[in-house]
Amino acid sequence: MYKFISDPGHGWLEVTRAELETLDLLDKISRYSYQRGGFVYLEEDCDAHLFAEAKKARGEPLEVRDEYQANTFIRNLPPFERGAL
Repeated sequence: MYKFISDPGHGWLEVTRAELETLDLLDKISRYSYQRGGFVYLEEDCDAHLFAEAKKARGEPLEVRDEYQANTFIRNLPPFERGAL
């Protein structure tokens, strides 16, 4: 199950960096997504949609649980960089 974390202005889908690599998406994720350790927080408008389409193409389910945070930690994370961990 994936977490979709949102605040009053935006939302992000939490996925593992390893899964992005498996789906060959690392070079397609924008700097509007964020990262921390082995997790990437895909911004809702483009990157999360790209991930969902890749899962769908493989016939893999995408079960999502919504989590609202008025002051989410995600906005304080560094932007996504393909080579960074």
